[in-house]
Amino acid sequence: MSRGTRINLVVALFTVACTNASTSRQSVADSSLKRVTIDSSEHARTIEALKPPKRQRPVVAILAANIGTETTDFLVPHGVLSRADVADVWALAMQPGHVALHPALTIEPRATIAQFDSQFPDGSDYVIVPAMHMPHDSAVLAWVVSQQQKGVIIVGVCSGARILSNAGLLRNRAATGHWYDIDWLQKQNPSMRWVRDRRYVVDRGVATTTGVSASVPISLALVEAIAGRAAATTVAHDLGLNTWDESHDSDVFQRRWFLYRNVARNWMTFWGKTTVGILLENGVDDVALALTADPYARSYRSRVVAIAPNASAIRTRSGLVVVPDRVASVPGTDLTLVRVAAGAPARALDSALAGITKKYGLRTAALVALQLEYVQQASQSNR
Repeated sequence: MSRGTRINLVVALFTVACTNASTSRQSVADSSLKRVTIDSSEHARTIEALKPPKRQRPVVAILAANIGTETTDFLVPHGVLSRADVADVWALAMQPGHVALHPALTIEPRATIAQFDSQFPDGSDYVIVPAMHMPHDSAVLAWVVSQQQKGVIIVGVCSGARILSNAGLLRNRAATGHWYDIDWLQKQNPSMRWVRDRRYVVDRGVATTTGVSASVPISLALVEAIAGRAAATTVAHDLGLNTWDESHDSDVFQRRWFLYRNVARNWMTFWGKTTVGILLENGVDDVALALTADPYARSYRSRVVAIAPNASAIRTRSGLVVVPDRVASVPGTDLTLVRVAAGAPARALDSALAGITKKYGLRTAALVALQLEYVQQASQSNR
């Protein structure tokens, strides 16, 4: 979800938070999920629609505005596809310089779009479009459209669907998006058909996903489309997952909208705000890093800074360069230090939610999970 969407939610729900001081305790876990079954033929059609359009070893461009590109939407596809080693993955920025991801972390891109276009004048095979603060940025829209016109598959992750909408790519297509964006997307695109209960949808070269956490399954679906199910299964198991199919319960997130009253409440808790320091080491897993930093930064009770052993930049497992905010020798006394969870990278989100529950309470953790469109289930560890 983009920063602009989050601000709109704060404004809309500020009065609710002030006038209703009590909130029902809502667990991050939810036993009321309906079971959505994806048959093998539907999944096969989806994967077929994601097959590389040009190259045997495809080129994947992950696009970032230099300010305000969603952290997990960007880092997870980069980490998953790089781990799979089935494509040439490019972290692109619109302009030279660092990319300040939102809500946390700063990275160095591999190239600008101008440099990329010079090397690949016929375009990439895939362009992955994360959520961005400015989904109406004309330069972003023009580049996405130019790639699509070159036969590139465009993948909008989470509120990246807003960019695809503004680029005119959702007209007369089946699509999905972050649960909060659906009404807006349908109003902007009356001919768009929202596909309920699907984490990702592909229609004629344009893919869209539900909220932030869907960045993991869509990335694995791309691995499957490029290299086959066996390759995707290996990567999924490395990440700690058993499935990456399209199944999703759209309704459960609509039922939880009331949790957003906690946004304004947490925002107004001035004296309770903390700084969370994420400890970085060379080789840190991109997926685990994203699923640790992003949740803590969404609590509205803390800000997140990246802490490195020294002033040198950190390279993630995929080779992406992360620019630290502070060094460990002078971290500051205001910090709560958090390590990126070891073990299965995709389970880092559950670890972060458990830490948020312990520090800020259950309803704040539930609010974070809602923003990420994620349901933590003790009995279903593979989701």
